[in-house]
Amino acid sequence: MIVAVDQPNYIPWKGYFDLIHDVDLFVFYNDVQYTIRDWRNRNKIYTPNGDKWLSVPCGNNRNRLIYEVKISDTSWQKNHYETIRHAYGKRPFFEWVEPFLREVYLSRQWEYLYELDMYMTEYIAREFLGIKTKFADSRDYHAEGHKHERMLSLLDSIGAYIYESGPAAKDYIIGEDYRKKGIELRWKSYDGYPEYNQEGEKFNHYLSIIDLLCNVGETAPYYIWGWREEKKSTSWICDGKEV
Repeated sequence: MIVAVDQPNYIPWKGYFDLIHDVDLFVFYNDVQYTIRDWRNRNKIYTPNGDKWLSVPCGNNRNRLIYEVKISDTSWQKNHYETIRHAYGKRPFFEWVEPFLREVYLSRQWEYLYELDMYMTEYIAREFLGIKTKFADSRDYHAEGHKHERMLSLLDSIGAYIYESGPAAKDYIIGEDYRKKGIELRWKSYDGYPEYNQEGEKFNHYLSIIDLLCNVGETAPYYIWGWREEKKSTSWICDGKEV
């Protein structure tokens, strides 16, 4: 089983979904410490006045695990919806995305941040991007220790034989320990994403997935992983090298 584990993010960027697409099981890492001013409760979109943070109000208490974080109030929901509508209302595929946005922001109320993050991520993955990966919560498995040790314990409990990780984890993962457990370690690369018709003077790859969906619609998978698969299918070998 190929597994990825990551903390839940608020309307993540396309690389997050690229990682999800690569694996058989994606595990939301909900029982680790919550970090403030991080991707857990905020992300960026494009606006006519430049990139803008959308932040879900969750307070500044650092002594919480992710699954314990409650959302402070509901007034932010309409504000986020209106901000996204103003930013992308004239983009080619906003109407394709809008029913989902209305359901999340105007028809439901959210008490816990992780529930909001998981719902939005799973819906976007399945309904907009056609990803078939299974999802799970880290609390469904046994894990002990901290950082590197805890992740390795979790993967052992899951029964992973390949673990695919984002490059940021290189700071604390010890590859030899994975080899001893019989788990192959793969590092995800986010290089090479093609640009698309995005507003703004300088292209930004690191906006929320909302930017991609509103600009390219159903062709979004191409700009996340499809281009890579196309490149492989059209490459050929010359003097022992792929060209």
